[in-house]
Amino acid sequence: MSPETALPAGCEVLLLEDDAALRRRLTAHLRGLGAAVTEAAGLAEARRLLATLRFEYALVDLHLPDGEVLELFREGAFSENTAVVVMTAFGGIKQAVEAMRLGACDYLAKPFEFEQVPLAFLRGRRSRTAARREEHRDRGNGPDADDFFLGEALRTHLETILAAERRLERRPPPLLIEGETGTGKSRLAGWLHAHGPRAAQPLVRINCAALPETLAEAELFGHERGAFTDAKHARLGLFEAADGGTLFLDEIGALAAGTQAKILTAVEEGFIRRLGGTREIRVEVRIIAASNQPLAGLVAAGKFRGDLFHRLHLLHLVLPPLRERAGDIVPLARHLLQRLAARHGLGPLQFSPAAEAGLRAQAWPGNIRELAHEIERALIFSSGPTLNLATLGPPGGTTPAEPAWRNPTWSLPETGFSIDQVIDALVAEALQATGHNVSAAARRLGVNREYLRYRLASARRPAKPDPSDSVGD
Repeated sequence: MSPETALPAGCEVLLLEDDAALRRRLTAHLRGLGAAVTEAAGLAEARRLLATLRFEYALVDLHLPDGEVLELFREGAFSENTAVVVMTAFGGIKQAVEAMRLGACDYLAKPFEFEQVPLAFLRGRRSRTAARREEHRDRGNGPDADDFFLGEALRTHLETILAAERRLERRPPPLLIEGETGTGKSRLAGWLHAHGPRAAQPLVRINCAALPETLAEAELFGHERGAFTDAKHARLGLFEAADGGTLFLDEIGALAAGTQAKILTAVEEGFIRRLGGTREIRVEVRIIAASNQPLAGLVAAGKFRGDLFHRLHLLHLVLPPLRERAGDIVPLARHLLQRLAARHGLGPLQFSPAAEAGLRAQAWPGNIRELAHEIERALIFSSGPTLNLATLGPPGGTTPAEPAWRNPTWSLPETGFSIDQVIDALVAEALQATGHNVSAAARRLGVNREYLRYRLASARRPAKPDPSDSVGD
């Protein structure tokens, strides 16, 4: 048996044919290919079977003693997950084309060679999967896939990961990307897919935080008709849509524990089961997951499964915030400026030296997303080839040269002042404004949590005596 005509072992096939002799011969042929065949001789019997059983394939005669098979298509009797092939006599080609318009994937004109049946089935399965992929295909793995700024440190990590992917191409390990909101996790996933060994296969992405808990499993694993209220039609899941390619699970930490357990099974065992289904379906998917919170912390808090975390953590990348990449801010801004200028059909643009100094001075708590939006806003209000501070300042006219917190009537006293007291006052104000949330206060101050904790610990320690303040002096 050639691979081209091999059906999945044990696959369920509905055979709807009123000619008993032809039905017996087709059944014997399909069972010889490893299929489990259920026979029906008319529409009424087929309706009963389709209402209670699930089929991966169906081979149906167009004209039956009790009606036309087109009635079943119009009633929505066939599952979206069923590849239906219609059989018809030469004169029924027009009705066969109508059946394809209603959902059939192929037709065979009688008489036909039995070897054509599995080929038609498999063509139909591929077309179903391709349609689902197209529905969720990422548009960023084409010409724009290279449009991702790489600092030198990040480039080194990515080269190591890509080398591991190529070495383990058949079953590449999952990758976990962590980083604050706006650091470019989604774009990085697209870049890795486009430069990896699966670039020619689909990249399917889903934002897990946007999925209602009740629908997350159905979206990821698919469902059969009747699996839940309003499930009037069966549907392929995203794991099947991404089969052979990459599935990007953005904000995976938002998924419920039950869904996490099913993802673990899919990653470790390589199969899924549709909601409301009974059959295990093999899938071969490379997983890239992302989270804006450290998953290790969610595991410690009991909000994420430890076994799934350890499985996803085989390859790990942390995208640092812009405040920790001071040397990358201006090169990144130049990169974004050229990309945005091209998008808006503008000529070459550049920043003024003062604008670049202003870019370095800002904390960018929204990271790359905030920086890109600020540059695009500057493009809107700029008319020349050079962007300056006037077009880069935040709304309201304040520019980085005059920080928003500074009182314009205040100047440095000649007698000096304690900068530590100013820092302590700013820390206290940030903590009060955020309800003593250290992470939120750190973001407002443009520092990391470790620095803020250090300042707080230092403030609680008693001051050491200064040797120069001795009584003998």
